[in-house]
Amino acid sequence: MHVYPFSAVVGSDDLALALTLCAVSPAIGGVLVRGEKGTAKSTMVRAQAALLPQVTVVADCRFGCAPDAPDPACPDGPHPGGAPVLTRPARLVELPVGATEDRVTGSLHLGKALAGGTAEYEPGLLALAHRGVLYVDEVNLLHDHLVDLLLDAAAMGRSTVERDGVSVTHAARFVLVGTMNPEEGELRPQLLDRFGLTVEVAAPRDPVQRAEIVRRRLAFDADPEAFVAQWSDAEAELSRRIADARSRLPQVRLPDAALVAIAEVCAAFDVDGMRADLVTAKTAVAHAAWCGRDEVTRDDIAVAAKLALPHRRRRNPFDSPGMDEQTLDDLLGNDDGEPDGPDDDPGGGGGSDGSEAAGPASAGPSAEATVTAPAEPYRARLLAADRTGPGAAGRRSRARTTIGRTVGEHSGDTGPIHLPATIRATAARPCAFVAPGTATKAHGWELRRKVIEGKEANLVLLCVDASGSMAAKARMTQVKTAILSLLLDAYRRRDTVGLVTFRGDRAQLLLPPTNSVDVAAARLRELPAGGRTPLAEGLAEAAETIRRHRLRDPDRRALLVVVTDGRATSGSDAVNRSLDAADRVAAQDIPSVVLDSETGRFRMGLAQRLADRLGAEYIRVGDVRADAITTAVRGRAA
Repeated sequence: MHVYPFSAVVGSDDLALALTLCAVSPAIGGVLVRGEKGTAKSTMVRAQAALLPQVTVVADCRFGCAPDAPDPACPDGPHPGGAPVLTRPARLVELPVGATEDRVTGSLHLGKALAGGTAEYEPGLLALAHRGVLYVDEVNLLHDHLVDLLLDAAAMGRSTVERDGVSVTHAARFVLVGTMNPEEGELRPQLLDRFGLTVEVAAPRDPVQRAEIVRRRLAFDADPEAFVAQWSDAEAELSRRIADARSRLPQVRLPDAALVAIAEVCAAFDVDGMRADLVTAKTAVAHAAWCGRDEVTRDDIAVAAKLALPHRRRRNPFDSPGMDEQTLDDLLGNDDGEPDGPDDDPGGGGGSDGSEAAGPASAGPSAEATVTAPAEPYRARLLAADRTGPGAAGRRSRARTTIGRTVGEHSGDTGPIHLPATIRATAARPCAFVAPGTATKAHGWELRRKVIEGKEANLVLLCVDASGSMAAKARMTQVKTAILSLLLDAYRRRDTVGLVTFRGDRAQLLLPPTNSVDVAAARLRELPAGGRTPLAEGLAEAAETIRRHRLRDPDRRALLVVVTDGRATSGSDAVNRSLDAADRVAAQDIPSVVLDSETGRFRMGLAQRLADRLGAEYIRVGDVRADAITTAVRGRAA
């Protein structure tokens, strides 16, 4: 199978540099690649692995021990000095998001256990990745228990297995490379910090560049062998440069002045801990080696900081990642020690002229609509259901899950066996157990299964009235702030969120259910208000969204939060149509909350009627802060 050549990839220069620097210095710790789908993230990772220098290992060691420095605790050791060796390509080991714990860490070799009765350890993916690359596509979708295993291995450089009669520890030092689409959710902060570098990638907007990407890909698909041969010289040159840089790496000097500059940059960007300083220093040294220098310069530090710091700086949950490159330039100055003047970089680090923001969105809303920004969100209290749900594992409501504490037993066919309860139930029957050698035949076991209670995740679907009756600035600010607070709580608990809006003559699913609340917050901030109120259409769109969600993810309960003043104005019979739509939502057993934004001395009470028909909790938005909204929502997702 032919791999697309690394040197044939168009664009993505930052990603190419980050992967190359990790190839030069694996101690950097790896790369996290963030970007939209279809941006060649996986292609570049697999292509770059083919350029890694070969590794020399002990010939019969399943754990890849180096002959000159074998692991003293290697399960296949000890390795004597004259043991046979072999040279092989560095491995790229892919960890699927659905992998089991046994496959990742290794487990008892079942074949040998059944055939010969011996308890022998079979290495897992962490052992295979030792001295190579461990690649996780869609790393943000990795299950929490696998994340914990990666964190332990990355922190200690070892993997330890204690189960199934196996007690093994072995070296597991690897370059961790992960790719992710931020729209599908963010990474746990602990795992995020384990990636040495991070890169944001996006598809180019230049038509000429896009055409060249398609041209090369079509050529590769048509004749992979010829295409690879066409780029073989460039690939060989890249591989040679990586090997040369690796050999030069120990001779590169990191002067005290450069070390102080790194510390100043990390302190100025308010990063947590000392890992940022260490990774930045290692990356700067690797960049100097890659460029053929014997001493780290300020240019090396600048490149290293841009790659090592963005995902480590302190930021609010809904702030976009990245860093202020102008501040970085001011801190580092020039190689002569003098700071840059204000006019030295008219581009402001790229994009400061606003060119990146240009496009259809820059035209702004229509004349009849206004955009109001929310205030700072509040910290919301826990949104939890009163009753126990079906069990989409998460961190919010009580649920019947496979991970948690045992709260009871049942006699069904699913779930782990509850051994004490099984013994009690079997022993309670007459002739359940008999003496060995007697003729009396015992009845079968009365199996009992565990009832396990843990936490579940929910879908919070926001159905927001963006009509003219909501356009008053103070009112919309209050509404957006409250909703943003709910999103903040969902962010911390890794829930799924969605956003439906209605204004003018239609409703729109502005954000399909997603784990990326950052995207939801951005859409909310940009939401204009104005026009008529198609409330019935908004409820119908919300109900249809939840119906589709239930088909795709039946174990995740939904909570519908409708924000409106209830003044349906789209059509002559708008109010009755809205109430009929509410009846249909209620018939689907969708738990709901209605936040009434109606103000003024004389109230029509339409939102109250809507809440009654929905069977929903009713609250006046004007009387509610974010924590009060959370109190109202608590228990509605039953």
